[in-house]
Amino acid sequence: MNFDVIVVGGGHAGVEASSATSKLGLKTCMFCLNKKMIANMPCNPHIGGSAKGIVVREIDALGGVMGKIADLNYLQIKLLNTSKGPGVQSLRAQEDKLTYPSSMQDYLSSLPNLEIREEEIVNLIVENGVFKAAVTKGGEKIYAKACILTTGTYLDSEIMRGTEVVKSGPDGCVGAYGLAACLKNLGIKMFRLKTGTPPRLKKDTIDFSGLEKDEGSKYPLAFSYDTKDYIPFEEQLPCYITYTNKNTHEIIYKHLKESSMYNGIVVGTGPRYCPSIETKLVRFSSKERHQLFLEPESRYTDSIYLQGFSNSMPEEVQVEMVHSIKGLEHAEILKYAYAIEYEAIEPLQFDKTLMLRKIKGLFGAGQIIGTSGYEEAAALGLMAGINARNYIENKPGFILERDEAYIGIMIDDLVTKGTKEPYRLLSSRSEYRLLTRSDNADMRLMEKGYEVGLNSEERYQKFLERKRELERGIEVSKHIYVGNNKQVSSYCAELGFEKVDPNTSYFDLIKRQGVNYYKLSQLEDRLVKLDSELSYKLEIEVKYEGYIRLQLKEVERMHQYEGALLPSNIDYHHIDGLSLEAREALDKIRPGNIGEAMRITSVHPSDINVLLLYIRNYSKKNGL
Repeated sequence: MNFDVIVVGGGHAGVEASSATSKLGLKTCMFCLNKKMIANMPCNPHIGGSAKGIVVREIDALGGVMGKIADLNYLQIKLLNTSKGPGVQSLRAQEDKLTYPSSMQDYLSSLPNLEIREEEIVNLIVENGVFKAAVTKGGEKIYAKACILTTGTYLDSEIMRGTEVVKSGPDGCVGAYGLAACLKNLGIKMFRLKTGTPPRLKKDTIDFSGLEKDEGSKYPLAFSYDTKDYIPFEEQLPCYITYTNKNTHEIIYKHLKESSMYNGIVVGTGPRYCPSIETKLVRFSSKERHQLFLEPESRYTDSIYLQGFSNSMPEEVQVEMVHSIKGLEHAEILKYAYAIEYEAIEPLQFDKTLMLRKIKGLFGAGQIIGTSGYEEAAALGLMAGINARNYIENKPGFILERDEAYIGIMIDDLVTKGTKEPYRLLSSRSEYRLLTRSDNADMRLMEKGYEVGLNSEERYQKFLERKRELERGIEVSKHIYVGNNKQVSSYCAELGFEKVDPNTSYFDLIKRQGVNYYKLSQLEDRLVKLDSELSYKLEIEVKYEGYIRLQLKEVERMHQYEGALLPSNIDYHHIDGLSLEAREALDKIRPGNIGEAMRITSVHPSDINVLLLYIRNYSKKNGL
C-alpha cells in the first residue's frame, strides 16, 4: 500500500502533522495503537501556560488545529502574568480530558486525505539513506515518500512506582516495543528520558472549604483567532490551591529511598522545570512548603488532578503523603502517581526542517525528539508536516527564525544546543520577547500560514482587513490632538496625570501608563473604533514602541550573522585556531551560518572570530 506520508503516533504531534499533510493534499496514514486515545492527555489536561500559550496561538496563526479544539472544550481559561509586561503574558486553559480528545478525533475523521490505522509500526525500510517504507507488527510494508515519527512517551516505555516496574505506556495504554531497536540499528543515537504524573483524587472526598479558590479570567479569551463564542465565566470550573507541610515532607524524607527516583530504578533524565515532589524536597530542602493545585479533569468525571505532586512512591506511601495535606485528609486516590521512562532520539541529529540529517524523508516531532508538553509536541508536528510536504515537492524547508516565533526558538534550541532532559518552552528562552508576544501571533504568522497553504483565502483576507484597521488606528492617533476634550482630560486626571497639554497627540497620550485605547476611543470620536482585541494590540505597539524598535535593531544585527553562510563541505577538524570542543560540536551539528554556530553551547566567541576569518578567506579563494 502506498501513501505520500506516514505518521507514526496519534498524540498531539501526530494530530498536527496528520492534519497539516492531509489539508495540504497529501495522502496520509496515521498509525496509532488505539484510536480512542488519539489526542489523549495522560498528564494534566491543560493547554497553554507560560510561553506555551503563545505557541498555541502561533499554531493557530499558521493554520493548525490545537487552539480551535481547546477553545471548544475548556473548563477554565485565564491570562497569566497580567501584572507583568506583554512579552510574558500567556493563555492557559484547563481542558476537559474526555471531550478534548473526542473533538479532535471527530475533526480528524472529517479530513478527506487521512486514513487512521490501529497498528504498531516496528520497523522502517531505508535504502541509500532515504526512507522508503514502514513495517507493521503483522509484517505488512507500507510505502510512502516521507515518514513522521511522533511516538511520544511510548517507545520501550516503563511505568515505575517504588520498586515496581511495568512495561506500559502512559495512562494505562500499551507501549511500543519494536521501533526503538530499529532506529538504533539505523545508526540513530537514542537516549532515555523520564517524566511522571501525580495522583488523581475523588472529588467528593476532598474538603475544599478551607482551600483558596483559583478561578479563570472574567473576560472573553481564546487561543484561536477564529473563535467568536466563549464559555461564560459563570459556567467555568474553579481550581483550588493547597500546600505541602512539615508532616508531608517528613513522610517523603522517611520513604525517599523507596521512590523509583532515588532507589536506582530510574535511569532517564526527568524534566527540570516540572520535577517530582521528591526532587523538589531534595533540591529545595530549606523550603517549608510547596504549592499544589487541585484541578478538575472533566465535567463528566469526579477526577481531580493534584498538580505539583508528581512522584514515584509505592502506592501505600502515596496514600500517607496525600492524607497529610490540608483538605485531602480523607481523599480517595482514583489513580496513583507514577514515573515513566521512554526512548527518544537525540535532537542534534535533525536539521531545522525536523528531518534526520542521515535519513532523507524521515522526520520527528514531539517527545521522541526530546521535548515535553502537549504544546511543544503540537507545534513540532505542524512544522514536520509542512516540511514533509515541502520535501516531497522538492521545495525549500519552511523555517521560522528566533525573532519570528517561539516555535522557531524551540527548533533552533533543539538542533543547535540539543537537550539532556525533556525540553520545555519558557519565556526566558526568547531574546525577543516583545516581538514574539501572545497578542501579535497573527501579525507574525498568519501570512506564512497562508503561503504554505494551511490558511484559507477567506481567513487571510479577514486577517488583512484587521491588520489595516490596526495600522489606520495607529496612524490616526499620531495626527490628532487632545485639544480641549474635557472628557479625555477628566479621564487622565482620574489616572493621576496633571492637566494634559492640548497639543499632545493621542499617540503620545497612549504611551502613558494606564491609559487605555479602548476607553479613549469612546471619549474621542476622531479615533478609529477598534474592538477590545485590536485596541489591546494597538496599545502595546504604541506604549512599547521604543523598546520594540531596539529589539528590531538587535534582530537586524543578528540577521547579518545569519547571512554569513558556512560552506556545507567545511572540514572543522582542520581549521587552525578552533578549540577542540568547538571542532567536535561544529562537525556534529553542521550549522548553516555564523548565527547558528554562535548558539552552539561549545562554540565560544574566539571560535566565531576564527570562523569569520575562514569565511572571508574562503570567499576570496573561490571568488565569491
